[in-house]
Amino acid sequence: MACPWWRELLYGLLASSIIGFQTTDDCVHFLDSVDALPRCRVDRTQNVVTRDGHRTAVRAYPVSLEWPNSLVSESLPVDACREAVRRELGLEPGIRLGIGVDRLDYTKGIVHKLLAIEKLLEDRPDLRGRCVFVQIAEPSRTGLTAYRDIRTSVVNACARINERFGTGTYRPIVLRERHHEPAEVYRFLRAADLCYVGSLHDGMNLVAKEFVSSRDDERGVLVLSRFAGAAQQLRGALMVNPYKIEESAIRLAEALQMPEQEQADRMRSMRTVVAEFNAFWWAGQMIEDAANSRQAGRSKNTIPFAGSSRRRLNFRVGESAGNDVTCTAGTAAAARERLRLHDPIDRAARGAFRLRSPVWPCRTL
Repeated sequence: MACPWWRELLYGLLASSIIGFQTTDDCVHFLDSVDALPRCRVDRTQNVVTRDGHRTAVRAYPVSLEWPNSLVSESLPVDACREAVRRELGLEPGIRLGIGVDRLDYTKGIVHKLLAIEKLLEDRPDLRGRCVFVQIAEPSRTGLTAYRDIRTSVVNACARINERFGTGTYRPIVLRERHHEPAEVYRFLRAADLCYVGSLHDGMNLVAKEFVSSRDDERGVLVLSRFAGAAQQLRGALMVNPYKIEESAIRLAEALQMPEQEQADRMRSMRTVVAEFNAFWWAGQMIEDAANSRQAGRSKNTIPFAGSSRRRLNFRVGESAGNDVTCTAGTAAAARERLRLHDPIDRAARGAFRLRSPVWPCRTL
């Protein structure tokens, strides 16, 4: 069912000078929606919408993490984290450890993940008793029926799989249904052999980037839903369609058996992306574009989002260059450095934030 106020919402957004989304796909979908409105002219070459003389730029600002990551620098070494987690879980030597970190939300695909693990153990008897998957499930919106129902489905799936494949004290699924502090989450991420992000739909999913950030040992495998925004950047992950249970089970088996050199190559490439396009870069993009937009408004010129200081970064999973994201890497560096040093932002940038109702992405699991 369509939102009855969709036109009003789009008109309200178009009162902004810049609208920011997580991914290029989000930008394309927004432009497709705006195309249905009267008196709106969509320029898809510049990603600009003009309505009644007002121009709105539509840009992708993929949210990220701080780098270097303070939680990683404050953590125990990977070997110590692994030893502590395995001791806490009572795991015998040789058992492989998988981790999932999600809110208990129906968009996170937790049940689909559990079905993939069940299919893995069903098709690969040799892995029974040799792998354990820990699902950290943050309680969320417990007053809503839909969220209570998804919790029931998760709990029932865990019980069924453990009853089917558990032996003695061994349980293939460990459900940790409570809040975990960031340091505790990072301890599990650093200890795991694989991290499974199986979102059915997700703007970004920072857990994927947190796993990459946590692995300064360049080990571990990221199994990532192609429906998470992070998939457009983290090409070193094993991509899955979480709705395809058998395909997901095959990828999990690949992750558990991946050679260390391949793990290192994949992790190194992903860490390079997260390190370069970090939270300071992300904030710098918005500050620079906002300042440029404000300056353009004063001079009554078009929005100068393209320039010699820009370099291209392809966030897409596919090979088409037509939907690449253009990202600033030159003049954004100064803004990024000011943010890192917690120095006051210059007057032009501060003024730019008084634009009309800009929409920025926010942090979600």
